[in-house]
Amino acid sequence: MPFDLSPQILIVKAVLILVMLGIAFPIHEFAHALAAYRLGDGTAKLMGRLTLDPRAHFDQTGGLLLAISVLLTSFGFGWAKPTPYNPMNLQGGRWGEAIVSAAGPLSNFVLAVAAAIPLRYILATGMDAGLITGFLYLFVSINLVLMVFNLIPIPPLDGSKVLFAFLNPRTAWQVRPVLEQYGFVILLGAMLLPIFGGQTLIGVVFDELLTPLERLLIGL
Repeated sequence: MPFDLSPQILIVKAVLILVMLGIAFPIHEFAHALAAYRLGDGTAKLMGRLTLDPRAHFDQTGGLLLAISVLLTSFGFGWAKPTPYNPMNLQGGRWGEAIVSAAGPLSNFVLAVAAAIPLRYILATGMDAGLITGFLYLFVSINLVLMVFNLIPIPPLDGSKVLFAFLNPRTAWQVRPVLEQYGFVILLGAMLLPIFGGQTLIGVVFDELLTPLERLLIGL
């Protein structure tokens, strides 16, 4: 959706911000907490994070950034409080940690699919549902962005834990401390440096994964 601050679009974006802070982020973090709890770690539950209550997962900085980015761009970017867990308590070792990490992004994919079903019907039938169409499209897009972005295998993103599980233990032992120490710098570089023909690494990832996923779900 192009940049537009008309009253109708403002309403869609305001509702979207509330839905993201009240549904998408809490479900993402709840999925982490639930997976950890099912695998034997009660840290998140003890800290009151095994809940869908948005207040338990709200991060002031991440919430503010989400609001600003949704209002000023065609997509949103923000975060909730990271869900605490103790990997030493998890069943399945490194695979347990990978499952806990993947649970959050997968919950965003489920939300995207849930919103894409009515959106696909609206588009296929040519139904005139202006505000609803805009809202559903933004909801699908942002949840897919959250899923793809969080699955990038660079610490502190969830995908890094998935990557470590697939590496052999010796390689993971050697690589993990380095990536976790410099991961944030690497991530910033991947987001900001146009090293792929004028495009950033994150941009390439989104082009290769996000666009095909949107077409698959929405049917455009």
